[in-house]
Amino acid sequence: MRCRSRNAQLVWPARKPAKGQIWPTGPLDVPPLVSYGAGMAIQPGRNQLGTDRGHIIVRTGRDGLAATAGHDLTIELTRWSGVLTVTEDLSPGSLEVRIDMRSLLVRDGTGGLKPLTDRDKREAALTAGKVLRTQRSPEAAFSAAEFGPGIAGGGVISGNLTLAGITRPLHLQVSKTGQDAYQATASVVQSHFGIKPYSGFLGALKVRDNVDIEVSIDLSGPTATRELPGGERT
Repeated sequence: MRCRSRNAQLVWPARKPAKGQIWPTGPLDVPPLVSYGAGMAIQPGRNQLGTDRGHIIVRTGRDGLAATAGHDLTIELTRWSGVLTVTEDLSPGSLEVRIDMRSLLVRDGTGGLKPLTDRDKREAALTAGKVLRTQRSPEAAFSAAEFGPGIAGGGVISGNLTLAGITRPLHLQVSKTGQDAYQATASVVQSHFGIKPYSGFLGALKVRDNVDIEVSIDLSGPTATRELPGGERT
């Protein structure tokens, strides 16, 4: 089976605008295929993704009467893996991602009455793990098979997120941030997954129910290990 070059272009299926809707013109307006850009180290088959190619970041916000006493946290999930399946015409076919929720690492905390120490960050990660019930549900998963262009450019990945044992739909908004670099963002409502957001000081300090998810992927460099149809690996 022949493979495209490592600089092949990943293309995303275009969709027709709704009645009365006009797609914005620009580099992505190239029917019948919509492209996120050229030069990606992606080829047909199963492309492995992981921490060597990207990061998954969770950002929390504060609420309540004592919000000024708390911190907005930047948390990284440091153990995860994924598989992006690409068809022979270089269209994305499916995306499967698995995340070890026990790998929470607090990278930063802004606001608050004083800066977070390293000990504070470790304790915040432990508290987050308890809130997310990571001992009972240590793995989160995202599965998608719908890929389309965004109204204002970029793209949309539609799938299902399983978190704390509950599955709900999730839509990732994708934008290009570099030659072969992309960012996907989404908002997750904790209570929709049966999670009670953290609160302290008798409820005067709370973590907002909505948390922001940011996924950054860099597809430059050597092509990742791939599995072609039939099980052949390259």
